Amino acid sequence: MPPVISELPQTVEDWLGYIESLHPKSIEMGLGRVQTVAARLQLQFPFIVITVGGTNGKGSSCAMLERIYHAAGYQVGCYTSPHLVHYQERVRFNAQVIADALLCQAFAAVEQARGDITLTYFEMGTLAALWAFEQQPLDVVILEVGLGGRLDAVNIVDADCAIVTNVDLDHMEFLGDTRELIGHEKAGIYRQPQIAICGDIAPPASLLAYAETLGVKLNRFGVDYQIDMTDTQHAHYRDAQGELDVGTLRLFGHYQWNNAANVIFAVRALQATLPVAEVQMLQALTATEVTGRFQYWQQAPDVILDVAHNPHAARALRDNLQRLAADGSQVIAVFSMLSDKDIASVVDILHAVIDTWHIAPIQHPRAASMDYLHASLSQKVPLAHIHRHTDLPTALQTAYKKAAKNDKIIVFGSFFTVAAILELTPDQWGA
Repeated sequence: MPPVISELPQTVEDWLGYIESLHPKSIEMGLGRVQTVAARLQLQFPFIVITVGGTNGKGSSCAMLERIYHAAGYQVGCYTSPHLVHYQERVRFNAQVIADALLCQAFAAVEQARGDITLTYFEMGTLAALWAFEQQPLDVVILEVGLGGRLDAVNIVDADCAIVTNVDLDHMEFLGDTRELIGHEKAGIYRQPQIAICGDIAPPASLLAYAETLGVKLNRFGVDYQIDMTDTQHAHYRDAQGELDVGTLRLFGHYQWNNAANVIFAVRALQATLPVAEVQMLQALTATEVTGRFQYWQQAPDVILDVAHNPHAARALRDNLQRLAADGSQVIAVFSMLSDKDIASVVDILHAVIDTWHIAPIQHPRAASMDYLHASLSQKVPLAHIHRHTDLPTALQTAYKKAAKNDKIIVFGSFFTVAAILELTPDQWGA
């Protein structure tokens, strides 16, 4: 049974503490409970909805869409997860985080509607975000899928446009341990006759079959639209509507061009209901920045923050680091992961491009232990190149003091790893 409270919490911090206690599990797959509470809230979704799912690239894609529609003059809501420092980052109106008062009202509305139904932290937050969006006169809402797709709380909404960025191995304890099983779950956000987009260059057969069974016209990267690099910083996009020259992205990494291509196709496909001038779209696209996605946080020596936490993201990170290689420079990792992630595969992908590792525990119940992190590394990395620390700020401080001016320090492994650094001021870590 959910806890009984005599009065509702009054602050965001108190609400978050309370909703963490509502359900014995952090994740419970299924839509039944969420749909029931949504019906009690009388959610109508009176705006155009774009849903973004996939293994990686969801946050960047949502940020691109949010910036484009905001620049075009639309009233825009955006829901993403997880947050890095403050929960309010998850719910945004016109690129501004939700006000504490409205977020508390939203939590209270969901709490009163749920009755004796138990909701997870993510389900409670998703319903609160949707309720908050309906209190504002919005034109378009962008929703990031939390986990999987078919049974994710976000999937109670029938989106006008659904994007699956890519499919790879992550959350295998919930979604399955093959791309085919995971692809089936990701495809669950598609609807007929809404716009369906797949950004994976080689999608699993299960995703294609799911779309075919629904009778969905699946628009595929590499088939229905394409983006090609004209040089290292520019790209050429084309689809049935014509061609575009895309300027330089502020988001670093080749995979971000794939995300941009998915977004361009989506914006063009929605032109009848949400017209956007091409010049506005391209200006907003090339101006988009996202915290924690190969983000330069400090320079000379460079400190780069990246939330990469699965094999697909690790391969993208490896490619980025290889492009930064310079004679005489070292790549130094400040690294930690959650215990339920594929740490061995991430290390296997990245160990050849990282010279020294500084490891420390994440402050989270699911954090990998220091012994487990060390053991995972020691199979691939000489012991002399692994340094243990009591916490992540100390790990960064040590790495920074030892780094030469042209070295690269990459802080990665989890949203929680990056968050632990973002909360620091320069005097706290020695810059």
